[in-house]
Amino acid sequence: MRTRNIKKNFWLNREEATMLKKKAKKVGMNESTLIRNLILGFEPREKPDERFYESLRPLYSISNNLNQLTKKANSLGFIDEVAYKKLYNEISKITIDIKKKYLLPEMTKEK
Repeated sequence: MRTRNIKKNFWLNREEATMLKKKAKKVGMNESTLIRNLILGFEPREKPDERFYESLRPLYSISNNLNQLTKKANSLGFIDEVAYKKLYNEISKITIDIKKKYLLPEMTKEK
């Protein structure tokens, strides 16, 4: 069942329609998702360029290596869980911070 069951139709002139299409593409959303975000008081950020994704690749690689290391340590019967969890949490935090900086919409002052 759809969570959005109220359909809204509205008219735009050619310039407005072009602007909406460009803005939706810029932030990497479809037009209806962009409009819903704006209604809820969020101003979506532009979709990041390739530098963002390049900055995440090393973190994913490190996380993968940690996962492999954990599997190996488990098979040998020992692991420093405290150190591992601390490192893993740091990497997760860095990843979240990068995503917040580049991807997540910012809350506007007014609704």
